[in-house]
Amino acid sequence: MGGVFDVASLKLQLEALEEKAQDPDLWNDKKLAQKVMKEKSILQEKYERFLQIENGVKDSKEYLELAQAEGDEGVVKDIEKSLMALKKFANDFEIECVFSGENDINGCFVDLNAGAGGTDSCDFALMLMRMYERFAGKRGFGVEVVNILDGEEAGIRSATLRIFGKYAYGWLKNEIGVHRLVRISPFNSSGKRQTSFASIWVYPEIDDEVEIEILEKDLRVDTFRASGAGGQHVNKTDSAVRMTHIPSGIVVQCQSDRSQIRNRAQCMKMLKSRLHDAEMQKKQDAANVAENAKTENSFGYQIRSYVLHPYQLVKDLRTSFESGNIQAVLDGEIEDFIKASLTKK
Repeated sequence: MGGVFDVASLKLQLEALEEKAQDPDLWNDKKLAQKVMKEKSILQEKYERFLQIENGVKDSKEYLELAQAEGDEGVVKDIEKSLMALKKFANDFEIECVFSGENDINGCFVDLNAGAGGTDSCDFALMLMRMYERFAGKRGFGVEVVNILDGEEAGIRSATLRIFGKYAYGWLKNEIGVHRLVRISPFNSSGKRQTSFASIWVYPEIDDEVEIEILEKDLRVDTFRASGAGGQHVNKTDSAVRMTHIPSGIVVQCQSDRSQIRNRAQCMKMLKSRLHDAEMQKKQDAANVAENAKTENSFGYQIRSYVLHPYQLVKDLRTSFESGNIQAVLDGEIEDFIKASLTKK
């Protein structure tokens, strides 16, 4: 990842944006002004984080030299702990410097759907939902279960998570694809090995200033009673909303609130995000046909295998990164897999 962060180049970009921001005519174009100010804010934060790391290393080195000179082992251990925390902060910062998409800084929606494999696939979809919830918690992101549909016997048929926090979409965007589970099925009385699948789709939560026109005549709105995995996930009232965008065929659902009005507003936000994401995908495909990113990002593309039997291994098929600690992975420790996919050239 050498050369990812160029502080001299960053300072030049900041100076150029500050000059633009001081132009009195800038706000004649509100969209351009908002874009400039947002970009300036992002770069300013990156520069400040770089200085925080640089100053942290410098201060720790000075304190360490003093502590060693005085033979204070307690202080030396405290400095070592601080340096370990600073190392993690720096590693995260290095990854976030890779993010180049205009929506990478945003929150996101994660759609999970059980695939082939019957009840096992529904159980696997629930396992993945918990994995992403725990990953989000470890990173300090907020999580909201927007919609959930139970499986007939166990697990879930589908669910939508809203994960909010700075760079949530950047961290999770490469999780799109098919995930495969191999294990001895707890739902099979013969104790046979079962392979099941679940698909993940991630799309960014767009900013309010992004204008997406949706005509009322192009919408079909249905209301229904919410259902899901217990009261901690959904409110079982008649306020759930399903919104279908007829021209594109995109369907979104929300049942996270007791208010039908608020669920409808969340559906509209999700629909705008999906339409915006679809448009961005079209532009990406047109710009890079050779790479054919759309094909790789389809649900037909298998990205990761979780094998519990006859051995235990989680392997990413894009990067060959693997881990034998499958329980830790299912408990949300997927950062190393995500980092490997983000930095793969």
